[in-house]
Amino acid sequence: MAIDIRKVTVLGTGVLGSQIAYQTAFRGFDVTAYDINEPALEAARERFAKLAAAYIAEVPGAAGGKAEQTASGIALTTDLAEAVKDADLVIEAVPEVLTLKQEIYRHLGEVSPERTIFATNSSTLLPSDIKDSTGRPDKFLALHFANQVWKFNTAEIMGTTDTDPAVFRALVDFAEAIGMVPIEVHKEKAGYVLNSLLVPFLNSAMALGAGGYADPEAVDKTWRIATGAPMGPFQILDVIGLTTPYNILAHGDEDAQRLAAWLKDNYIDKGKLGIATGEGFYRYSA
Repeated sequence: MAIDIRKVTVLGTGVLGSQIAYQTAFRGFDVTAYDINEPALEAARERFAKLAAAYIAEVPGAAGGKAEQTASGIALTTDLAEAVKDADLVIEAVPEVLTLKQEIYRHLGEVSPERTIFATNSSTLLPSDIKDSTGRPDKFLALHFANQVWKFNTAEIMGTTDTDPAVFRALVDFAEAIGMVPIEVHKEKAGYVLNSLLVPFLNSAMALGAGGYADPEAVDKTWRIATGAPMGPFQILDVIGLTTPYNILAHGDEDAQRLAAWLKDNYIDKGKLGIATGEGFYRYSA
């Protein structure tokens, strides 16, 4: 029997959670977004408005009112049980803290319909770290998006040994339906495909900058000219935001912690967090 996904709930309305909710709604799904309090929901409304403007500028078919209708059509709530009561799929995009994710999944398992599929957008944790907390490991897997989902539209799908193959296929179909390119990961791998390639690349670039070998601009110029890539590693870091790599590096080995300290001292402590704040390795106009 085919699994029909029409009602989607997104938990967490931060940068990526709001993008996932908006893209899913833009492609015609019934979307509810959950966050912990009213200030978080107000921030989500602002993010949806900015996404509407970005889609009008960059996405075919978004003009003529569709982008604004998408933003206004996403239901917002701070009541978890209300958020998931009719959900076919819940996509979790809460902070990368294992105990937090485990706690929310334990609650989710109690208040969600039996049919509901759970998907984590975690980029650093394996789904097997979380599956026992869900109460339904056969209906749980990872669905990982890249930042700026409307442009960098990969969706990495990775299950555990307990994930029902029919659930895996349903998520592949869902990813296609919301305009993503599904990337099937056949067994669990920390970093999936994207971050297994991207993180060492970005760390190598930061090592060149932190070591004084070359300025970020020179590193990026070298990469763009020599490979034909549209962006260099420091430009990519500005898109991601410097807080995320800092948090990962700060919990790494001695070399990683040195890179974290360089980021903190030279950029983060000066409010240079990337595009979102108007300056990171580069300056950006409003």
